[in-house]
Amino acid sequence: MPEAQRKVLEHYLAACSAVAPEFRWTPAAMLHLTVRFIGSIEPSVVDAIANRLKELELEGFDLELGELGTFKRGRLVRVVWLQVRGGAEQARELGARVEAECGRAGLEPEARPFQPHLTLARARARDGAALPPLPSIPTDLPPWRADELVLYRSHLGRTGSVYEPLRNLKLR
Repeated sequence: MPEAQRKVLEHYLAACSAVAPEFRWTPAAMLHLTVRFIGSIEPSVVDAIANRLKELELEGFDLELGELGTFKRGRLVRVVWLQVRGGAEQARELGARVEAECGRAGLEPEARPFQPHLTLARARARDGAALPPLPSIPTDLPPWRADELVLYRSHLGRTGSVYEPLRNLKLR
């Protein structure tokens, strides 16, 4: 994500955090589009998946953000996310390619359909929390180019996940 978009989202997330402290808001520098969560697997399997994806010479695409959404448990919100509006179909195609390579590696298929989004916050409480009205989404976020696929290892901590990049694959 370009620095200009990151700064706008940084201010937006700070404003959201002020009105909804019962959520853990993702730092703008950590925002990313999760294409597939793989889970805990051997590093050699990750390398094999990454090598096959690299051979595919995947296409880059433009991303544009849309509306806020939530994942709920009953009336309580567990996750606040930002929709990918522009480039959503290309993101789904990328997700399908990644899913196919995960299947070739023997991983179980993802149970839920892929919905391109950026996770903005998770409820601190396990069951979720009531979400107060949030500030309006910034309208000055121009589209930007998704030009790499990064495979991360996530480390769960008390303050949330920390992401360690394992492989960077350039998109054409």
